[in-house]
Amino acid sequence: MKFHGKYLVSLFLAFALLAGWAAPAYAAPSIASVTPSLVFNDKITTITIAGAGFDPGAVVSLKNYGNLSTTFDSNTQLKAVVPVGVPASAYTVVVTNPDTSVFEFSNGVTVSDPLPTATPSPTATAAPFGRPQLVIGSYSTNEFARTGKDFRVKIGFDNAGAYQAFNAQVAFSSADAAPTDTGGVIALGSILPGGHVDASQNFLAPNSLAGKSVVLIDATLTYYDGKGTSYTDKFTLTIAAAGTTVSNDVYPTSTPTGVNSAQLVITSYASTVDPLQPGDQFQLGVTVENMGNTTAKRVTMIVGGGGSGSTSGTPQPGGVSGGSGEFTNFAPVGSSNIQSLGDIPAGSGLQVLQNLVVNVSTTPGAYPVKITFSYVNSKGEVVNDDQVITLLVYSLPNLDLSFYTPPEPFFAGQPGALPLQIVNLGKRSTVLGNMKIEATGGVVEPATTLVGSLDAGGYFTFDSSLTPDAAGSLELKVTIDYTDDFNKPRTVTKTLNVTVEEAFVDPMLDPSMEGMEGMQGADGMEISVASEETFLQKAWRFALGILGLDSAPPAESPAIDPSFEEMPVPAPSGGGGGGKG
Repeated sequence: MKFHGKYLVSLFLAFALLAGWAAPAYAAPSIASVTPSLVFNDKITTITIAGAGFDPGAVVSLKNYGNLSTTFDSNTQLKAVVPVGVPASAYTVVVTNPDTSVFEFSNGVTVSDPLPTATPSPTATAAPFGRPQLVIGSYSTNEFARTGKDFRVKIGFDNAGAYQAFNAQVAFSSADAAPTDTGGVIALGSILPGGHVDASQNFLAPNSLAGKSVVLIDATLTYYDGKGTSYTDKFTLTIAAAGTTVSNDVYPTSTPTGVNSAQLVITSYASTVDPLQPGDQFQLGVTVENMGNTTAKRVTMIVGGGGSGSTSGTPQPGGVSGGSGEFTNFAPVGSSNIQSLGDIPAGSGLQVLQNLVVNVSTTPGAYPVKITFSYVNSKGEVVNDDQVITLLVYSLPNLDLSFYTPPEPFFAGQPGALPLQIVNLGKRSTVLGNMKIEATGGVVEPATTLVGSLDAGGYFTFDSSLTPDAAGSLELKVTIDYTDDFNKPRTVTKTLNVTVEEAFVDPMLDPSMEGMEGMQGADGMEISVASEETFLQKAWRFALGILGLDSAPPAESPAIDPSFEEMPVPAPSGGGGGGKG
């Protein structure tokens, strides 16, 4: 029997071990991260939710907004699509499993409005991946090219591209003709799409043209588009030399074909802190798009400027350099200023975040920030696209508004003093405008005053009075106007609370008041009321005055309470002598 019992125990332990080995260990349901944490509501963005305990069919939603289109990758990862037009706010990300289990990630994603971008000129219709394209539409000469003689060439330039050409200029060169008057360079200015500009250049043929029927002149055009990208086009003009027939016919020239290249452009950017002030840490989010017609490979974003030392596509020692950038006012925090973005196909874009801090020594102003995108084009060449964005830094006043001494108690219907004080807690002086005091259920007089300039640590006091309407708690709203560093009006608003008590009444006793007769004073004596003298009493006092006697009216004396017992008068001490009978 003992033998069989041992075997039963062994079988039970084996089954227990097998059950423990077969049962999977599930991680506790949770959300670990959401990337990216900042998106812009002008573009569709896919966010990745990492965590544990996700089931097939789980739905991702933004709290106070709604459900998102969700893709189940695994029990540790979900993907959701944030559509265009989601209101700007910080959202809690919620994952709901089919079994109704819910877990949240507070402030998991921030949706931001993009900064406004410049509106294209109404005269320019932007074509996909277009560019300005200057061509020579026609040219003519006033006479043959002769040895030792001047001749003039008139040229018509056209913009056959989809964008405006800026700062266009043409430079002439030739082995047989020397440009005169202008030095061989003519500035054409800006030319709108479909626009036309005429220019003329004088030449001199210093060398012998014997045996030559034509003179070749090179015209090199340089210009820029609205993003600062430069273009160079070269044309060859054929001028008839002496001994040939000159005509004013148009000489056609070849138009350069479009260039196949990538072009990375920052189309929008925003900051998670607004307004920025010295010492603020913030996230800078930029949207970068490939406006070219080929894929930009191995893209690297460098905040502050930098790039690769290689321009031929051959890797160079040291890789990408970002240490020579400008970090006086904005510096990276938590990671370096270099991020690898991978490949960006033509027409695609992505959003990138960079943690920065505003230097505490930065003064208010508009600061350009250089951002370089270094990538490899379709020819294997390393290209650096430099972009510049502008960040505004403010220094708003840091004020404390309070009472410089505890105010006296306030009573309903009675004026009381308001000892107000403003203290500048900032590190620099500030100029403040009017201070206005408003009371809900009371009258403040005076209610406004001009504050003026306050040094760092300085203060301004203002004594006013408050007449409350009723007892209870009364709120004072104080508004201070000022102008910020970019001349925009701003206000500082603070509320103060005071307690109002019931009115205190101190009655005054007036003996002449009706009904005061017979009343007793504080000492228990009856208050007598003076009665008017009769005519005989006045005549008697007049007679006394004629005789030189006291004619003053009789003094009022308090009435004697009849119940008051008269004190006995003590007899004189000692005996007196008796008289003889």
